[in-house]
Amino acid sequence: MDLSTIHQGINRRQRKKRVGRGVGSGMGKTSTRGHKGQWASAGAKKPRMLHEGGQMPLFRRIPKRGFSNATWEKRFHIVNVGDLDQCFEDGAIVDEAALKAAGIVRGEAAGVRVLGDGELGKKLTVKAHHFSKSAAAKITAKGGAMEVIPPPKKPKKNKMKPRPAKEG
Repeated sequence: MDLSTIHQGINRRQRKKRVGRGVGSGMGKTSTRGHKGQWASAGAKKPRMLHEGGQMPLFRRIPKRGFSNATWEKRFHIVNVGDLDQCFEDGAIVDEAALKAAGIVRGEAAGVRVLGDGELGKKLTVKAHHFSKSAAAKITAKGGAMEVIPPPKKPKKNKMKPRPAKEG
């Protein structure tokens, strides 16, 4: 076997299916659409994956219960004080970029939360969106500093100016 015989007998290009070219074409008369029916006419859309042909769809048949806050939920990077002690030198400034560079956090999140698990033996300046009480106590006990990053401001609603009071 060699490279000159590797594709012998194999059609690498398939000819285009030409429908609607008569009965003798093999795809003729109804042009592979069958007789009448929902999908036989020219303007018919292809059936969607969950299409049930007029039957009441499953997502409408089953009851809806409960509530999910997934629309508004924010995911935060969780960092323990013990992790900071292992990865950073004394006097370092710890923020989200430094945590990503150290490999402690990965991916996208709404912010960083520092929790108090583990021991801290270094003086660090930590910038995060939230600190637990135990984490705050351990950071300040070693002479470190904490900076709480404020959340983004809520957008102001465009309220109409009040009408001037009528005199009279």
